[in-house]
Amino acid sequence: MQLLTTPNEMRAWSRARRRDGRRIGVVPTMGALHAGHLELVRAAAERADDVVVTIFVNPLQFNQSADFDSYPRPIDDDVRQCEAAGVAAVYAPTASVMYPDGFQTHVEPGDLADRLEGPMRPGHFRGVTTVVTKLFGAVEPDVAMFGRKDFQQLAIITRMVADLDMGIEIVGVPIVREHDGLALSSRNVRLTDRDRSAALVLSRSLQSGRAAYERGDTDASSLIDLVRSSIEAEPRARLEYVELVDSATLRDVDRADDHSVLLTAAWFGDVRLIDNLPLEAG
Repeated sequence: MQLLTTPNEMRAWSRARRRDGRRIGVVPTMGALHAGHLELVRAAAERADDVVVTIFVNPLQFNQSADFDSYPRPIDDDVRQCEAAGVAAVYAPTASVMYPDGFQTHVEPGDLADRLEGPMRPGHFRGVTTVVTKLFGAVEPDVAMFGRKDFQQLAIITRMVADLDMGIEIVGVPIVREHDGLALSSRNVRLTDRDRSAALVLSRSLQSGRAAYERGDTDASSLIDLVRSSIEAEPRARLEYVELVDSATLRDVDRADDHSVLLTAAWFGDVRLIDNLPLEAG
């Protein structure tokens, strides 16, 4: 496995593979790898000959410096996990390589970023689209894998790739959950035992919403109220939002259908968690 740290190194590696007729898949991450990331690697390996994992904690997508500073960076363990998973190359540039002195060009994400996570995290998606564009430019992948847990991010990147004619296949991989339903996240390690237990209310509440839909309730307000009241009943949860939107446009819907998705965000202690559930089972 190769460990590469500059765009020129990464491009040279990718172009050599492509000259050999090999298809390249990429899994962009901020490190602190867990089973969810490894599922992305497995999914990439099904669609590509060589898998590249990028590891870069992107300062542009953090709204608070304390959150950026506290984000885990176990790079040695991440590299070991990648090697064990059969990854062909890890691309791990430094911040000074990604954003050298004088850097000033950004990629604006459009109106898909104006709601849900957008108002809560100003500038976050601008940072995401900018860094992903730069990573794509270095890796030059045929296919890129993103987890559906960050549902809005997936929609924004899918739109960006289409709008900018990047010619990259974007694949959304279903959320990987713990045995008790908690969506895997690098932030979970920061939860206290009590907050981790309380956080299970997110997946339970979303499941309740989907169950109501499967019983025939298609009224968006009714489904949202059901999920919201369930989360608010957990005293350790500080709810930010519950929304029901179209999975492609992220716009609110009045009536739910199989293209709708429930999304929520809440704080547990000092850890902010997001989760979502498509109404179409499976």
